[in-house]
Amino acid sequence: MVQLSVLDQSTIVTGRSPDEAIRESIALAQHCEALGYARYWCAEHHNSDSQAGTAPEILIAAIAATTHRIRVGSAGVMLPHYSALKVAEQFRVLEAIAPGRIDLGLGRAPGSDGRTAFALNPRAETAADQFPADVRDLLAWLSGNKLMEGHPFRDIRAQPAGPAAPEVWILGSSDYGAQVAAYFGLPFCFAHFITDGAGVEQALAVYRDGYRPSTRHPLPHAALCVWAMAAETATEAAYLFRSREIWRLNRDRGVFTALASPDEAAGHAYSSVEAERIARLRERAFYGTPDVVAARLNALATAHDVTEIAVLTTLHDKSARRRSYALLAHEMMP
Repeated sequence: MVQLSVLDQSTIVTGRSPDEAIRESIALAQHCEALGYARYWCAEHHNSDSQAGTAPEILIAAIAATTHRIRVGSAGVMLPHYSALKVAEQFRVLEAIAPGRIDLGLGRAPGSDGRTAFALNPRAETAADQFPADVRDLLAWLSGNKLMEGHPFRDIRAQPAGPAAPEVWILGSSDYGAQVAAYFGLPFCFAHFITDGAGVEQALAVYRDGYRPSTRHPLPHAALCVWAMAAETATEAAYLFRSREIWRLNRDRGVFTALASPDEAAGHAYSSVEAERIARLRERAFYGTPDVVAARLNALATAHDVTEIAVLTTLHDKSARRRSYALLAHEMMP
Protein backbone atom coordinates (compact mmCIF):
# COMPACT_ATOMS: atom_id res chain seq x y z
CA MET A 1 0.00 0.00 0.00
CA VAL A 2 1.25 3.47 -0.92
CA GLN A 3 1.40 6.06 1.86
CA LEU A 4 0.00 9.41 0.73
CA SER A 5 1.37 12.78 1.79
CA VAL A 6 0.82 16.35 0.59
CA LEU A 7 3.07 19.01 -0.95
CA ASP A 8 1.63 22.52 -0.82
CA GLN A 9 3.11 25.50 -2.65
CA SER A 10 0.55 28.03 -1.33
CA THR A 11 -0.42 28.68 -4.93
CA ILE A 12 -1.51 32.19 -5.87
CA VAL A 13 -4.62 32.24 -8.06
CA THR A 14 -6.31 34.96 -10.06
CA GLY A 15 -9.04 36.86 -8.26
CA ARG A 16 -7.67 36.24 -4.74
CA SER A 17 -4.80 38.02 -3.00
CA PRO A 18 -1.57 36.11 -2.22
CA ASP A 19 -2.12 36.30 1.54
CA GLU A 20 -5.28 34.24 1.12
CA ALA A 21 -3.12 31.40 -0.23
CA ILE A 22 -1.38 31.13 3.15
CA ARG A 23 -4.67 30.86 5.03
CA GLU A 24 -5.90 28.31 2.51
CA SER A 25 -2.77 26.24 3.21
CA ILE A 26 -3.53 26.14 6.94
CA ALA A 27 -7.13 25.10 6.28
CA LEU A 28 -6.08 22.47 3.73
CA ALA A 29 -3.61 20.94 6.19
CA GLN A 30 -6.38 20.46 8.73
CA HIS A 31 -8.56 18.93 6.01
CA CYS A 32 -5.83 16.53 4.90
CA GLU A 33 -5.09 15.48 8.47
CA ALA A 34 -8.75 14.50 8.88
CA LEU A 35 -8.50 12.49 5.65
CA GLY A 36 -5.54 10.48 6.96
CA TYR A 37 -2.63 11.88 4.96
CA ALA A 38 0.74 11.10 6.55
CA ARG A 39 2.67 14.35 5.99
CA TYR A 40 1.99 17.94 4.99
CA TRP A 41 4.99 19.62 3.40
CA CYS A 42 5.30 23.35 2.65
CA ALA A 43 7.41 24.59 -0.26
CA GLU A 44 9.71 27.62 -0.42
CA HIS A 45 9.65 30.09 -3.31
CA HIS A 46 10.65 33.74 -3.51
CA ASN A 47 9.74 36.76 -5.63
CA SER A 48 7.03 34.78 -7.39
CA ASP A 49 3.60 35.68 -8.67
CA SER A 50 2.76 31.95 -8.63
CA GLN A 51 3.57 30.83 -5.08
CA ALA A 52 3.10 32.69 -1.80
CA GLY A 53 5.03 30.25 0.40
CA THR A 54 8.20 32.20 1.10
CA ALA A 55 8.79 31.10 4.70
CA PRO A 56 7.91 27.44 5.27
CA GLU A 57 9.30 27.49 8.80
CA ILE A 58 6.61 30.00 9.83
CA LEU A 59 3.81 28.24 7.99
CA ILE A 60 4.87 24.91 9.52
CA ALA A 61 4.55 26.44 13.00
CA ALA A 62 1.02 27.62 12.28
CA ILE A 63 -0.01 24.25 10.84
CA ALA A 64 1.66 22.26 13.62
CA ALA A 65 -0.13 24.35 16.23
CA THR A 66 -3.53 23.75 14.63
CA THR A 67 -3.20 20.01 13.87
CA HIS A 68 -2.69 16.98 16.10
CA ARG A 69 -1.45 13.89 14.21
CA ILE A 70 -0.13 14.69 10.75
CA ARG A 71 3.61 15.20 10.29
CA VAL A 72 4.40 18.75 9.14
CA GLY A 73 7.51 19.89 7.34
CA SER A 74 9.29 21.63 4.51
CA ALA A 75 9.75 20.58 0.93
CA GLY A 76 11.90 22.25 1.21
CA VAL A 77 14.04 24.78 2.95
CA MET A 78 16.50 26.03 0.33
CA LEU A 79 19.59 25.74 2.51
CA PRO A 80 22.01 27.88 0.42
CA HIS A 81 19.97 30.95 1.36
CA TYR A 82 20.58 30.51 5.09
CA SER A 83 22.92 29.75 7.95
CA ALA A 84 22.78 26.06 8.86
CA LEU A 85 22.74 27.04 12.55
CA LYS A 86 19.70 29.28 12.11
CA VAL A 87 17.80 26.54 10.26
CA ALA A 88 18.71 24.08 13.03
CA GLU A 89 17.41 26.51 15.66
CA GLN A 90 14.17 27.11 13.76
CA PHE A 91 13.45 23.41 13.41
CA ARG A 92 14.41 22.63 16.98
CA VAL A 93 11.77 25.19 17.99
CA LEU A 94 9.29 23.49 15.66
CA GLU A 95 10.15 20.12 17.20
CA ALA A 96 9.38 21.62 20.61
CA ILE A 97 6.00 22.86 19.33
CA ALA A 98 5.02 19.49 17.82
CA PRO A 99 7.31 16.75 19.19
CA GLY A 100 7.74 13.82 16.85
CA ARG A 101 5.84 15.46 13.98
CA ILE A 102 8.39 17.69 12.25
CA ASP A 103 10.11 16.98 8.92
CA LEU A 104 12.95 19.11 7.56
CA GLY A 105 13.18 18.70 3.81
CA LEU A 106 16.27 20.36 2.37
CA GLY A 107 16.87 21.57 -1.15
CA ARG A 108 19.80 23.12 -2.98
CA ALA A 109 17.97 24.96 -5.77
CA PRO A 110 17.35 28.70 -5.33
CA GLY A 111 13.56 28.52 -5.56
CA SER A 112 13.76 31.86 -7.31
CA ASP A 113 15.74 33.79 -9.91
CA GLY A 114 19.45 34.49 -9.53
CA ARG A 115 19.02 38.12 -8.50
CA THR A 116 16.60 37.16 -5.75
CA ALA A 117 19.04 34.51 -4.54
CA PHE A 118 21.65 37.25 -4.08
CA ALA A 119 19.11 39.41 -2.24
CA LEU A 120 18.56 36.51 0.18
CA ASN A 121 22.24 35.72 0.54
CA PRO A 122 25.00 38.01 -0.78
CA ARG A 123 27.24 34.91 -0.97
CA ALA A 124 24.80 33.16 -3.31
CA GLU A 125 27.43 32.65 -6.00
CA THR A 126 29.26 30.04 -3.88
CA ALA A 127 26.63 29.07 -1.28
CA ALA A 128 25.26 26.13 -3.26
CA ASP A 129 28.76 24.61 -3.38
CA GLN A 130 28.70 24.41 0.43
CA PHE A 131 25.48 22.39 0.48
CA PRO A 132 27.00 19.04 1.62
CA ALA A 133 29.05 20.73 4.36
CA ASP A 134 26.01 22.70 5.51
CA VAL A 135 23.95 19.50 5.64
CA ARG A 136 26.69 17.87 7.74
CA ASP A 137 26.71 20.75 10.23
CA LEU A 138 22.92 20.99 10.30
CA LEU A 139 22.56 17.29 11.13
CA ALA A 140 24.96 17.66 14.05
CA TRP A 141 23.20 20.73 15.43
CA LEU A 142 19.77 19.12 15.09
CA SER A 143 20.87 15.98 16.91
CA GLY A 144 22.68 17.79 19.72
CA ASN A 145 26.05 16.36 18.72
CA LYS A 146 29.21 18.42 18.52
CA LEU A 147 30.46 19.44 15.11
CA MET A 148 33.54 17.75 13.66
CA GLU A 149 36.90 18.10 15.42
CA GLY A 150 38.59 21.36 14.52
CA HIS A 151 35.38 23.04 13.33
CA PRO A 152 35.37 26.72 14.39
CA PHE A 153 31.77 26.38 15.66
CA ARG A 154 32.26 23.05 17.41
CA ASP A 155 31.10 24.23 20.82
CA ILE A 156 27.97 26.07 19.59
CA ARG A 157 24.64 24.38 20.36
CA ALA A 158 21.25 24.76 18.68
CA GLN A 159 18.50 25.36 21.22
CA PRO A 160 15.99 24.32 22.37
CA ALA A 161 17.53 20.93 23.06
CA GLY A 162 15.19 17.98 23.43
CA PRO A 163 15.02 14.19 23.36
CA ALA A 164 14.08 13.96 19.68
CA ALA A 165 15.01 15.72 16.44
CA PRO A 166 13.16 16.51 13.20
CA GLU A 167 13.34 13.92 10.44
CA VAL A 168 15.62 15.27 7.72
CA TRP A 169 14.95 14.62 4.03
CA ILE A 170 16.85 15.61 0.90
CA LEU A 171 14.70 16.77 -1.99
CA GLY A 172 15.77 16.98 -5.59
CA SER A 173 15.08 16.50 -9.27
CA SER A 174 18.52 15.21 -10.27
CA ASP A 175 21.32 12.86 -9.26
CA TYR A 176 22.92 15.52 -7.07
CA GLY A 177 20.35 15.42 -4.29
CA ALA A 178 20.26 11.64 -4.53
CA GLN A 179 24.02 11.48 -3.90
CA VAL A 180 23.82 13.80 -0.90
CA ALA A 181 20.94 11.82 0.61
CA ALA A 182 22.79 8.54 0.06
CA TYR A 183 26.02 9.84 1.61
CA PHE A 184 24.34 11.04 4.81
CA GLY A 185 21.92 8.12 5.08
CA LEU A 186 18.79 10.27 4.71
CA PRO A 187 15.40 9.75 3.03
CA PHE A 188 15.20 11.13 -0.51
CA CYS A 189 12.17 12.55 -2.33
CA PHE A 190 12.37 12.98 -6.10
CA ALA A 191 10.48 15.96 -7.54
CA HIS A 192 8.57 14.10 -10.26
CA PHE A 193 6.24 17.11 -10.68
CA ILE A 194 9.15 19.24 -11.92
CA THR A 195 10.57 16.82 -14.50
CA ASP A 196 7.43 14.83 -15.37
CA GLY A 197 9.47 11.82 -14.32
CA ALA A 198 12.53 12.46 -16.46
CA GLY A 199 15.61 11.28 -14.56
CA VAL A 200 13.73 9.56 -11.75
CA GLU A 201 15.00 6.05 -12.52
CA GLN A 202 18.64 7.10 -12.59
CA ALA A 203 18.34 9.30 -9.48
CA LEU A 204 16.77 6.52 -7.44
CA ALA A 205 19.39 4.04 -8.65
CA VAL A 206 22.17 6.43 -7.61
CA TYR A 207 20.50 6.87 -4.23
CA ARG A 208 20.04 3.18 -3.52
CA ASP A 209 23.38 2.03 -4.90
CA GLY A 210 25.35 4.59 -2.91
CA TYR A 211 23.33 4.51 0.29
CA ARG A 212 25.30 4.56 3.54
CA PRO A 213 23.16 3.37 6.48
CA SER A 214 22.61 5.84 9.32
CA THR A 215 21.40 5.23 12.85
CA ARG A 216 17.96 6.66 12.18
CA HIS A 217 17.66 5.21 8.67
CA PRO A 218 19.49 1.89 8.34
CA LEU A 219 17.80 1.33 4.98
CA PRO A 220 17.20 3.76 2.10
CA HIS A 221 13.77 5.32 1.95
CA ALA A 222 12.73 6.93 -1.34
CA ALA A 223 9.55 8.83 -2.14
CA LEU A 224 8.13 10.67 -5.13
CA CYS A 225 6.35 14.02 -5.27
CA VAL A 226 3.76 13.97 -8.07
CA TRP A 227 1.29 16.51 -9.41
CA ALA A 228 -2.09 14.76 -9.39
CA MET A 229 -5.76 15.68 -9.37
CA ALA A 230 -9.00 13.72 -9.13
CA ALA A 231 -12.58 14.75 -9.87
CA GLU A 232 -15.93 13.01 -9.86
CA THR A 233 -16.00 12.67 -13.65
CA ALA A 234 -13.46 12.66 -16.44
CA THR A 235 -15.19 15.69 -17.95
CA GLU A 236 -14.84 17.70 -14.75
CA ALA A 237 -11.20 16.66 -14.38
CA ALA A 238 -10.43 17.79 -17.94
CA TYR A 239 -12.15 21.11 -17.24
CA LEU A 240 -10.17 21.69 -14.02
CA PHE A 241 -6.93 20.67 -15.72
CA ARG A 242 -7.15 23.67 -18.06
CA SER A 243 -5.59 25.80 -15.34
CA ARG A 244 -2.58 23.49 -15.15
CA GLU A 245 -2.18 23.51 -18.93
CA ILE A 246 -1.72 27.24 -19.34
CA TRP A 247 0.38 27.51 -16.16
CA ARG A 248 2.78 24.89 -17.51
CA LEU A 249 3.05 26.66 -20.87
CA ASN A 250 3.99 29.84 -19.04
CA ARG A 251 6.41 28.05 -16.71
CA ASP A 252 8.24 26.46 -19.61
CA ARG A 253 8.79 29.96 -21.01
CA GLY A 254 10.13 31.13 -17.65
CA VAL A 255 6.99 33.11 -16.87
CA PHE A 256 5.49 32.50 -13.43
CA THR A 257 1.99 33.91 -13.10
CA ALA A 258 -1.03 33.44 -10.87
CA LEU A 259 -2.98 30.29 -11.62
CA ALA A 260 -5.78 31.08 -14.05
CA SER A 261 -9.30 29.74 -13.64
CA PRO A 262 -10.38 27.02 -16.10
CA ASP A 263 -12.59 29.53 -17.91
CA GLU A 264 -9.77 32.06 -18.15
CA ALA A 265 -7.48 29.34 -19.49
CA ALA A 266 -10.07 28.29 -22.05
CA GLY A 267 -9.98 31.80 -23.50
CA HIS A 268 -6.32 31.40 -24.48
CA ALA A 269 -5.78 30.91 -28.22
CA TYR A 270 -3.19 28.13 -28.46
CA SER A 271 -0.74 28.07 -31.33
CA SER A 272 -0.14 24.78 -33.11
CA VAL A 273 3.13 24.32 -31.20
CA GLU A 274 1.41 25.03 -27.90
CA ALA A 275 -1.41 22.63 -28.76
CA GLU A 276 1.14 19.86 -29.36
CA ARG A 277 2.81 20.55 -26.02
CA ILE A 278 -0.55 20.50 -24.25
CA ALA A 279 -1.37 17.16 -25.87
CA ARG A 280 1.90 15.69 -24.56
CA LEU A 281 1.25 17.16 -21.11
CA ARG A 282 -2.20 15.58 -21.00
CA GLU A 283 -0.74 12.18 -21.83
CA ARG A 284 1.77 12.35 -18.97
CA ALA A 285 -0.30 14.11 -16.31
CA PHE A 286 -2.03 12.32 -13.44
CA TYR A 287 -5.63 13.52 -13.58
CA GLY A 288 -9.08 12.02 -14.05
CA THR A 289 -11.52 10.05 -11.95
CA PRO A 290 -10.23 8.70 -8.61
CA ASP A 291 -9.86 5.11 -9.82
CA VAL A 292 -7.83 6.18 -12.84
CA VAL A 293 -5.52 8.47 -10.88
CA ALA A 294 -5.07 5.94 -8.07
CA ALA A 295 -4.21 3.19 -10.54
CA ARG A 296 -1.58 5.37 -12.18
CA LEU A 297 -0.07 6.44 -8.86
CA ASN A 298 0.08 2.86 -7.65
CA ALA A 299 1.68 1.78 -10.92
CA LEU A 300 4.25 4.57 -10.63
CA ALA A 301 5.07 3.54 -7.07
CA THR A 302 5.46 -0.09 -8.11
CA ALA A 303 7.62 0.79 -11.11
CA HIS A 304 10.06 2.72 -8.92
CA ASP A 305 9.73 0.57 -5.78
CA VAL A 306 8.59 3.41 -3.52
CA THR A 307 6.01 3.20 -0.74
CA GLU A 308 5.31 6.92 -0.34
CA ILE A 309 4.00 9.59 -2.70
CA ALA A 310 3.51 13.26 -1.87
CA VAL A 311 0.67 14.69 -3.94
CA LEU A 312 0.78 18.27 -5.24
CA THR A 313 -2.61 19.53 -6.43
CA THR A 314 -2.89 23.08 -7.75
CA LEU A 315 -6.43 24.13 -8.62
CA HIS A 316 -8.08 27.51 -8.89
CA ASP A 317 -11.19 26.36 -7.02
CA LYS A 318 -10.22 25.63 -3.41
CA SER A 319 -13.30 23.45 -2.93
CA ALA A 320 -12.36 21.33 -5.94
CA ARG A 321 -8.84 21.04 -4.55
CA ARG A 322 -10.08 19.82 -1.18
CA ARG A 323 -12.42 17.40 -2.95
CA SER A 324 -9.54 16.03 -5.03
CA TYR A 325 -7.54 15.18 -1.92
CA ALA A 326 -10.65 13.58 -0.40
CA LEU A 327 -11.32 11.45 -3.49
CA LEU A 328 -7.73 10.19 -3.60
CA ALA A 329 -7.76 9.43 0.12
CA HIS A 330 -10.98 7.46 -0.20
CA GLU A 331 -9.62 5.53 -3.19
CA MET A 332 -6.13 4.76 -1.90
CA MET A 333 -6.36 4.58 1.89
CA PRO A 334 -7.94 1.71 3.83
